[in-house]
Amino acid sequence: MNVDRAVFAFAGAMVLLSLVLTYYVSPYFVWLTVFVGANLIQSAFTGFCPAAILLKKAGLNSGCAFK
Repeated sequence: MNVDRAVFAFAGAMVLLSLVLTYYVSPYFVWLTVFVGANLIQSAFTGFCPAAILLKKAGLNSGCAFK
């Protein structure tokens, strides 16, 4: 698995987790979904993603999207 796929998997997991937390805990957890979506949009245009930086430091191979 490379950084690109790991970022997509992490973002998807965070969206699903935030939806579960929104349903069972508090409706304010919907803001986590908003944050993840906004971060995905800005990383598409800028190429900067904090999760990608952490995953690179964790030892995953670089992909094409996040250098």
